[in-house]
Amino acid sequence: MPDAPARTRLATHVVTNQPAPPGDRDLLKEDAPLGEALAREAPAWVGQRLAPLGREVGSAEVQALGEDANRHPPALRLFDRHGRRLDEVHYHPAYHALMRLAIDHGWHAVAWQEEGRGGHQAHVAALYLLTQAEPGFCCPITMTHATVPALRQAPEIAARWAPGLLAWDYDPRVRPASEKRGLTVGMAMTEKQGGSDVRSNSTRAEALVTSTRAETSLDGWRLTGHKWFCSAPMSDAFLTLAQTEAGLSCFLVPRFTPDGERNAIELQRLKEKCGNRANASAEIEYRGAWAKAIGEPGRGIATILAMVQQTRLDAATAPVGMMRQALVEAWRHVRERHAFGRALAEQPLMRVLLADMAVEVEAGLALSLRAARAFDGAARGEASEAALARLLPTLAKYWHNKRTPAFMAEAMECLGGIGYVEEAPLARLYREAPVNSIWEGSGNVICLDLLRVLARHPASLEAVREEVRAARGRQGDLDRAWAGLEAELGAAPATLEPRARWLAQRLAQCLQGALLLRHGPPAVAETFCRSRLGGEAGPAYGVLPGDAPLAALLARIGD
Repeated sequence: MPDAPARTRLATHVVTNQPAPPGDRDLLKEDAPLGEALAREAPAWVGQRLAPLGREVGSAEVQALGEDANRHPPALRLFDRHGRRLDEVHYHPAYHALMRLAIDHGWHAVAWQEEGRGGHQAHVAALYLLTQAEPGFCCPITMTHATVPALRQAPEIAARWAPGLLAWDYDPRVRPASEKRGLTVGMAMTEKQGGSDVRSNSTRAEALVTSTRAETSLDGWRLTGHKWFCSAPMSDAFLTLAQTEAGLSCFLVPRFTPDGERNAIELQRLKEKCGNRANASAEIEYRGAWAKAIGEPGRGIATILAMVQQTRLDAATAPVGMMRQALVEAWRHVRERHAFGRALAEQPLMRVLLADMAVEVEAGLALSLRAARAFDGAARGEASEAALARLLPTLAKYWHNKRTPAFMAEAMECLGGIGYVEEAPLARLYREAPVNSIWEGSGNVICLDLLRVLARHPASLEAVREEVRAARGRQGDLDRAWAGLEAELGAAPATLEPRARWLAQRLAQCLQGALLLRHGPPAVAETFCRSRLGGEAGPAYGVLPGDAPLAALLARIGD
């Protein structure tokens, strides 16, 4: 039974003109664009399996868990009371409850357990929904999911770790991996002196001396060095980069050594971050930590890219989920709040703003799920889908994250002052907005990677061309924008780098426009192309053509 309603008749006034307290909602059922995208991009089982998650994430109970996990950040505990080294992070119970919600239903594993059969669409759609509970805890879900293709480059290690990584059982105990039901994996890549330039990493890996006898469980490497960022430091193992005689190489560093001792991974401090507060990020030192090599010696970057492609798709999807949450919060408020004689939702400027924001969410969702379908197609051996899977996460990660901070600011403005205080979810979403842009390659790094893909893998650009050509002739602004983009792409390679941000933006928007024209409602597709690619396109939200079909666009937000 729900709690009794709060008092509205106070000593000096009566509380009126405020939206009703939020109750239980069904985030899948209420999200028409998500339902349509799943029907288009994924097998029927995906929507069926997601249905309970939509209800759980939308429940008042889970929404409260997200608030609590964010309000009570993790705490570092380096030693026990007798001075023995622990190197542990303690989380609020709400964080563990959210982890169980994701892992005990297999959303970290579904992409691999249903690979080539819609598993990637299921994972991406689940992440989009889970983000609307609390984005921070999704970080270890993403990394555990993304570890699998990297470990496949070391089959013996993958065979030992995969059962735990794919288990539907959240097990937060601090125990050796062999004693646990389910496992998670984090990352420790960047260092102070290099940041994104991981080739400058100074952490060293020394091979343990082996004899001519058969290999034992203790054979491996010892790592020594410092890592500026270690994500999810209570994970059961970490993928990391270190220098060897062959060059920069990739390693798996378990929390425990094979003989059951705590590995020499020392937590120095937790980062006090702008957002992402429910998730711990640590600064660590390897003090001769035991590790196993993954992939070819000296090819650590190539090895880790298999993981990065997965994390980038998640980093492209999470901001769309956050934008959807902010949009619904703003829409609920303006429908029940009155000013100047009528509901805010009836005010012309407010209607234009929210309709524009709704279009942005639909475009982001279309691109994210199309990228996920490409991953499943690549798993089936489809060359054109593999080409898209190489490029789309980069495009989507760059552009969705560039659109998110301003989106959150507009959502806060819709609520006014109450949107700026911590009781509303918009303040924490605003603080969260930059993280996915910075994580796994900031904007400039992503754009340089885009140029690398275009140069080395021309089939990827050709695959995007085919997607856009399928919409040719349906909308003049898209046709003209694509023609201009093609002309730019034909310029000398040396001139492209200063234009890389423009190229990434234009490629992403043209592809979004083509996807909407081919598969979305005409009102959404036409409005998107005119407002993003036409002559009146501008950087701010709330700028739409005067004849934009506002009622049709707003109706798609949901109740």
